[in-house]
This record gives sequence, C-alpha cells and structure tokens, in this order.
Amino acid sequence: MAANDRQAREERARLRTYQARQEVHHRKQRRRVRDNLIAGGALVLVLVLATAAQLFYFNGDPGAPAATPEPSPSPSASAEEVPSAEIAEDRTWTGTLTLNGIPLAVELDGAAAPQAVSSEISLAQSGFYDGTSCHRLTTEGIFVLQCGDPAGDGTGGPGYSYGPVENAPADDLYPAGTLAMARQSGNGESQGSQFFIVYADSTIPSDAAGGYTVIGRVTGGLDQLQAAVIDAGTADGAGDGAPAVPVTIDSFTLE
Repeated sequence: MAANDRQAREERARLRTYQARQEVHHRKQRRRVRDNLIAGGALVLVLVLATAAQLFYFNGDPGAPAATPEPSPSPSASAEEVPSAEIAEDRTWTGTLTLNGIPLAVELDGAAAPQAVSSEISLAQSGFYDGTSCHRLTTEGIFVLQCGDPAGDGTGGPGYSYGPVENAPADDLYPAGTLAMARQSGNGESQGSQFFIVYADSTIPSDAAGGYTVIGRVTGGLDQLQAAVIDAGTADGAGDGAPAVPVTIDSFTLE
C-alpha cells in the first residue's frame, strides 16, 4: 500500500513538472510571436515612411521640384513664425547669389510674390543660406538646380512653411533664369526655404495646388553656372540626382 502511495505521488510530481515545462514552452512561443509581430509592424512602418518620403521628394512627377519641410516644427507652424509679407515692400530687390564662387546677379519681385520674397529676404539677410548646398539637379524633362535645404537631402527647411502659391505662370512655362520656390506635391502651403534655378526653358506641369511661386530671375552669371556645374550632369549620370560637381551657397545678399 505504501509503495502504491509513493508511486502515485511520484507520478503526480512528474505530471506537475511536465505541465510546468509545457507552460514555460507555451509562454516562450507566445512571446516569440508577439516579438515577431512588433518587429514586423516596425518594419512596415519604416517602409511606409521611407516610401512616403520618396513620394514627397519626387513630388509624384519625375523631375518636379519638391520640398519637404523639416519635421520639427511641423508644417502647421503658427503664422507668427512666418516672416511678414510686408518685408518685401512691394518693390523689386536686387542682389547676388554666389554658388561655388560664381556670382549670380538676381532680381526678386516683391510686388508679384510678397510672401515668398519676404521669406527669402529674411532668410538671406540672416545668413540662413550660407554654407548650404544645392542638392538636386535635373537634366531631363525639366532643367533646374534645386537649393536651399539645410539638411542637404531635400527634407530640410527653415522651421516654418507658408502659402499659398503666388505668381505662378498660367502656361506652366518657366523660362531660363527663373527663380521659383519648391514645395510638396499638391500642397501650396508647404513652401519653406528650398528654391530652384531654371537653367533652360522648362514646362513644369501644375498640380492640385497650382504651379510654383516665381520669386524672380537670374539676370547674370547663368552661363558660368552652366559651364562649371550643369554641364557635368548628375553624380550617377541619371536625369535627376545630386550634381556631379558639389554645389555650395557661399552667400546670398539682397537689397
């Protein structure tokens, strides 16, 4: 009888040990599934954000000038942070945009695009552009050199955004020498510090937000920029990418 009781106790102990091991095994499986789901979700989020960034950068149309304001503060920054449209004084401003030692004589139309020109005056006079790069060159379809991003990759801005689009050409034609503001696809309120120089006549299609704000024009030095930078093309030979010759804004003066 005692032997039978001892055997029964041993069997119950073995059963409890087995059940405990099974529970540990099941917990590990559940934890592994949970961790895999979390990791998978994080990967999907990263891929979605990366895809969204590319769509913003390329604006949905190959070559279209695009800009994504820096993430902090957000594009919904308060109006107080945007320079007053009165800075432009409803007049023409002249100055020099120097790239890689090449002085480009420029003329900004404060009457036609008061908000955009006011922002450019404020940024230029504060030294915001000094030392920033021109990160993008397009050589097929449209012909622009895009500059003004402190991040150097198309994602940066001045910490504010503004709109709407001003002074866009009704026929979508941007003659050589045009200076215009880059923005997000379909978002006229997303203008910041990024601008583009049109170095050859280009037709840039409008989208839901309209065209692109023309702030002025280059009145001298474009031929030197063409010879020193544009003719070298992009770094990888594609029709849209970083210039083969790195471009830096030395200074931007306006008066």
